[in-house]
Amino acid sequence: MEHLEDFKKIVKELKDDGRYRVFNDILRTAGDFPNAIWYSKYSINKIVNWCSNDYLGMGQHQYVLDSMKTALETSGAGAGGTRNISGTTHYHIALEGELGRLHNKEAALLFTSAYNANQTTIETMAKIIPDIMFISDEQNHSSIIQGIRHSKAKKEIFKHNDVDDLESILMSNTGPKCVIFESVYSMDGDIAPVKDIVDVCKKYNAITFIDEVHAVGLYGPTGAGICERDNIDVDIINGTLAKAFGVQGGYIAGKREFIDAIRSLASAFIFTTSLSPVLCAGALTSIKYVKDHPELREKIQERAAKTKEEIERQGIEVLKNDSHIVPVIIGDAKKCKAVSDELLYKDGIYVQPINYPTVAVGTERLRFTPTPFHTDAHIFDMVVKLKSAMKRCGRNSI
Repeated sequence: MEHLEDFKKIVKELKDDGRYRVFNDILRTAGDFPNAIWYSKYSINKIVNWCSNDYLGMGQHQYVLDSMKTALETSGAGAGGTRNISGTTHYHIALEGELGRLHNKEAALLFTSAYNANQTTIETMAKIIPDIMFISDEQNHSSIIQGIRHSKAKKEIFKHNDVDDLESILMSNTGPKCVIFESVYSMDGDIAPVKDIVDVCKKYNAITFIDEVHAVGLYGPTGAGICERDNIDVDIINGTLAKAFGVQGGYIAGKREFIDAIRSLASAFIFTTSLSPVLCAGALTSIKYVKDHPELREKIQERAAKTKEEIERQGIEVLKNDSHIVPVIIGDAKKCKAVSDELLYKDGIYVQPINYPTVAVGTERLRFTPTPFHTDAHIFDMVVKLKSAMKRCGRNSI
């Protein structure tokens, strides 16, 4: 292959900087979450998963598995085509209807991932409103950044969660505007001042677009997210089926005419094979179950608070937030990987190191995600071993 040296060079640089990503080979054991099996370089080991985004363990819930088995036996493995050409099954229609009801929106549209939903929707909005300006929080997810970039629309970036800075930008620009932000930011775990952002957007007639990926299933009376919890009406909601709902796929929800236009013009939606009906069936059951069981939301918040409390009790600093995410800042890419490896190889505790470009250089971290299934024993054991691993790797607790 020509120019192969260029590819070798970049991989070497990533390894030298400690930013090379290693995909750990794990096997989740259904019905025994958060326990899992890790196929290491040298042996097969039992581990405890502390970094899964299957926040409520719904990916292994028996009702979800049974629904997926029924769909598999009824309709087969795949959708058989794009949504326009034989790939819209009853499961797709039912799931989109359920998502619309979950968010109290007129319609919803399924995508293969929430990343795809964000990027494709933003690109398509710029086709429909050519002079639109996107105003984006500086900490927004890569899918939003890439969507704005590929849209080639005008853009402005406002300081993270800074409503005054946002208002200054809105005041200074005329024409169509869309403000895009997240509710729960996945790496720091902070929650946006959603009501204040929406209020200022209404004042200046801007479209509001919120990413609730790390909030759906986890916040609000029925798990519809921060917007439901705080009783706020946002124009466009992006969500996922792959985190609290434990399956796979993404979606947007909003006004019927808006959804219909995106459905009709979004290239990455039109020319992609639709989600498997098996996934749709599992997601549909998961959403219904999570809506009816608020105790899951109460439990994950209690477990997160307990984990933060015990980590801090050992003199380890936790990044402050009001969410279910527990970030422990290491501040160095190589040390972050070393602590993660120590925990995994020596203690059977799996927490993936988070390095640049996911987070800024100097803020490298371990991101713990306790679930309703992490017991007190899991928490106490992890915290003691975390402190020891950090000490061995030359990272002081504070």
